[in-house]
Amino acid sequence: MHISWLGNTAIKIQTKPFDKDVTIVIDPYKQNKGNFPRSLTPDIALFTHGEKDSITLSGDPFVFSTAGEVDIKGVLITAVEGHGEGETMVRIDAEDMSLVHVGMINKQLTAKQLEILSNIDILCLPVGNKDSFDAEGAVKLVNEIEPRVVIPYAFNSDNDPDAKAVDTFLKEIGSKNGSPEKKVILKKKDLPEEDTDVVVLEKE
Repeated sequence: MHISWLGNTAIKIQTKPFDKDVTIVIDPYKQNKGNFPRSLTPDIALFTHGEKDSITLSGDPFVFSTAGEVDIKGVLITAVEGHGEGETMVRIDAEDMSLVHVGMINKQLTAKQLEILSNIDILCLPVGNKDSFDAEGAVKLVNEIEPRVVIPYAFNSDNDPDAKAVDTFLKEIGSKNGSPEKKVILKKKDLPEEDTDVVVLEKE
């Protein structure tokens, strides 16, 4: 599973169920500032607060923006209602791994949300943006879900220059892995068994 950060809450995932490449984009919303793709050609597009303000999506992708469950192209997608009206949080199961993207939130998860979003391998969560968790809140969520890998997003970038840097979160969670990577490649067999790894991605 290849994971990259497009900016703000937007994440791109390239997975290969059944030996066929599948590209998933989450939250490909237009940005007011900075560089961001004007169009993408994903196989699957997921939205955590509706499809309005999406960039152009070419190639007739499967679009999912409501609570529910669907199995498409060898990828199991489960979305649970978020905190606000029209908001969702998504879980993706592929390649024997599970990834959760919680959107832009600053509240801890409810019991119903945790029921679907726990027991996972990879947690993508917002840190830095004014509408997202502060460092302490983000670490609290990590400790509750106990993923093997944490990927922060929505921290300071050209799309969101007013957001805080990721460093505060890294310090709070006790991670020394602060060197951004352009893309992370995760395989089930390589996931940490006990400790939680934090992977900071460099915005594409």
